Amino acid sequence: MQRRKVFVMGLSLACGLGLFLLPPASAAEEKAGQTIQVGPDLKMTVPAEWSRKTPRVKIVEHEFAIPGGEGEESAGRMTVMVAGGSVEANVERWLGQFTQPDGSSTAEKAKTEKKQVAGTEVTVVDVSGTYRDSRGPFAPAVERPGYRMLAAIVPTSQGNYFIKLYGPKKTIAANEKAFAKMIEGIRKG
Repeated sequence: MQRRKVFVMGLSLACGLGLFLLPPASAAEEKAGQTIQVGPDLKMTVPAEWSRKTPRVKIVEHEFAIPGGEGEESAGRMTVMVAGGSVEANVERWLGQFTQPDGSSTAEKAKTEKKQVAGTEVTVVDVSGTYRDSRGPFAPAVERPGYRMLAAIVPTSQGNYFIKLYGPKKTIAANEKAFAKMIEGIRKG
């Protein structure tokens, strides 16, 4: 009887430790993120930590809330949408949404680069300052000091897709590498 009791307790302990040491079955899925369509011919995997939201406006196809950076209460926002206009005109418009506290030129402080991704030239913009956040063409803009935007223009057969990540500087800094990895990971499909 005593031997059986020791055996059962030992077996229970071993099983319990085994379960404790194994990662949950869904851990790989959680780290993989969500795959979304970008136009008719491209796909992109969004980090798992970013939460899908119902878009605030109908022209936005995908929207995600981005967790706040260290010491930040406010989350960031990422949107994906198709729109018209040239790459240059849209970059200029984005830069025009920011002003600098010292009155200097936003265009001179912003960074713009072109990358080859999935066989197409993607334009990536990094801009910060006071962001004039507008909820629509007729809504008044709200000034948000200390904001930053990382954005990419991805040409597709359906037009240019805009992938914009913006929010408080610390929030965007905490998610900068994830954004870069997401953009560089765009693939045909």
